[in-house]
Amino acid sequence: MPVAPPTPRIRKASPDDAAEIGAALHAYLLQTEEEKAVHDAGGQLPPSGELPERYRAEVRDPLGTFAGCRVLVADLDAHVVGVVVLKPGAESVEIKRLWASPALRGRGVGSALLDAAISEAGAAAVTLTVWDWRQDVIRLYASRGFEQVPSWDARPRLVCMRLAV
Repeated sequence: MPVAPPTPRIRKASPDDAAEIGAALHAYLLQTEEEKAVHDAGGQLPPSGELPERYRAEVRDPLGTFAGCRVLVADLDAHVVGVVVLKPGAESVEIKRLWASPALRGRGVGSALLDAAISEAGAAAVTLTVWDWRQDVIRLYASRGFEQVPSWDARPRLVCMRLAV
């Protein structure tokens, strides 16, 4: 009988996680910038492969940059394999970042983080933005009840979604 692969534990981030969260955010942001360049959505990577300056602070000091936010991690074998950043607002909780290790995609890491984010939001609506070419992720959000809403962000190709209370 095959043994099911272990599932990650979702928990609140701790200061000890900062370096791994920074590395996860770096991978997420680098992938996003590369995709934006490919999809003509304004992505620009310097030749060195470094991130644009506007993102470097969150990689260097993710917990400081996201002070006031709730940061949850997916932990597998004492390693961060996913992260979600939730920014509370007056009318909703916004998912600012949601990332799962590419090596573990398809094993429910992103789904577990999304479900934890929705649970963490409590009675508040949940909002997020996602690039239109990320159809698999858009389907995941839709499977949890998110609906596309009129854009609050001027960047082209960015889809705004909301999960009502």
